[in-house]
Amino acid sequence: MTDMFVSLGTWNWLIFGFILMALEVIAPGVFLFWLGLAALLVGLISFATVISWQIQLVMFAVFAAAAVPVWRRLARSKPDENASPFLNKRTEALLGREFTLEKPIIDGNGTMRIGDTVWRVAGPDTPAGTRVKVVQVDGANLTVAAA
Repeated sequence: MTDMFVSLGTWNWLIFGFILMALEVIAPGVFLFWLGLAALLVGLISFATVISWQIQLVMFAVFAAAAVPVWRRLARSKPDENASPFLNKRTEALLGREFTLEKPIIDGNGTMRIGDTVWRVAGPDTPAGTRVKVVQVDGANLTVAAA
């Protein structure tokens, strides 16, 4: 077993690194890539200097362990400035906006058409044609006040 470790050379690390990266392409999981990168780094460093097999294994372990926080930092999703902040939060996008009532609010309840959707609204009795502002949202119910 020690003969195998003693015979570890630069080319073995490079081949091992490329094999791990090829396995990552075949079965993606973003894990083998970092191990392959660690093996390639050990191979490149051992090209420049003569290093014992023990130090090569320690370097591989250190590089592989250091790759985890690097991967987590790179994998952290950055918010896209072009993405809609109200995606799947349609009612929150209505908060604070003003609309014109097509039908009056009677006894504190009514409906209002916004775009192609009819919404239930609550608020003070208001005649049709009045501008109202959405002041509160609760599920599919909107609370409005005179604008």
